[in-house]
Amino acid sequence: MTVTRRTRAASPSVCYAAPSVTSAPVLEVEHLVKRYRDVTALAGVSLTIGAGEIFALLGPNGAGKTTLIGAVCGLVKKTSGTMRLFGVDLDSDPIGPRYDVGLVPQEVNFDPFFSVSESLKIQLGYYARPPDEARIREVLEALSLEDKANAQTRTLSGGMKRRLLIAKALVHRPKLVFLDEPTAGVDVELRRDLWAYVRRLRAEGTTVILTTHYLEEAEELADRVGIINSGRLLLVEDKVSLLRRMGEKRVRITFAGPVGALPDALDGKAVLSEDRRSLLVTERNGHPRAGEVLQQLYRSGFPVVDVDTRASRLEDVLIEILRSEARA
Repeated sequence: MTVTRRTRAASPSVCYAAPSVTSAPVLEVEHLVKRYRDVTALAGVSLTIGAGEIFALLGPNGAGKTTLIGAVCGLVKKTSGTMRLFGVDLDSDPIGPRYDVGLVPQEVNFDPFFSVSESLKIQLGYYARPPDEARIREVLEALSLEDKANAQTRTLSGGMKRRLLIAKALVHRPKLVFLDEPTAGVDVELRRDLWAYVRRLRAEGTTVILTTHYLEEAEELADRVGIINSGRLLLVEDKVSLLRRMGEKRVRITFAGPVGALPDALDGKAVLSEDRRSLLVTERNGHPRAGEVLQQLYRSGFPVVDVDTRASRLEDVLIEILRSEARA
């Protein structure tokens, strides 16, 4: 999948600086293994997550994403390996650190006979938090559920049930939140609302680990990306550097008519079409720079009339990594 833009001038962008995972890790996983008889769901996964970052864990169905989340949250019993939450080894204290973890599961899992507000009050109790009406109202408002506060959960639409799952995961103010396919099957409005709320959580210092098959979601939100397949963690990298390193940007420059020979400075940097009416620049890992090619064309008086940019997306990079692994 590619995205197409037509531009005449570059526009500035602002990037969030991901926190360093070398200081005060929230989650440390070392050589984590989970086997189900003859199936190895996790094959020695090691991963460190820093405080206040959004980490996207990506991979195909059955790759091990939900198993990894379940092991950290205490829903899956590991076969071997070490897990530390907030610096505490879960083998020595499997309960205490998990009070500061929230999970949005893939499946709807609340009692249908309680109201929305009652479900959140009960959730606070599960995490040893005292009743907090102000916090409940805050979460309901943030997720546009305030009008459903007294509604029975069984009467909610699919999208509203998904909002309630998110509210339950956040109502106890966790330091680490797992969002396991949080927007699967929901409308665009909820997806955008959730994106805004996830950014707000990060601004407040909450760490978010996200799994999603909507690669646009991961590309929009994540600071770092991990790619897992067949229970093995193939790659962990800053999202921006990953897209720069493995992606490409194709810039097609169209002229008013056929042009003559290109300047010597562009030798090997661009490909002129057979009709000599357009020029293609393929930029990989920042080279050659399409902006410099354009500047050279303008300086040389070439009649540029249009610039069409097609940039690789995170989806393209993920597919290429998985295909490379399959070939290997």
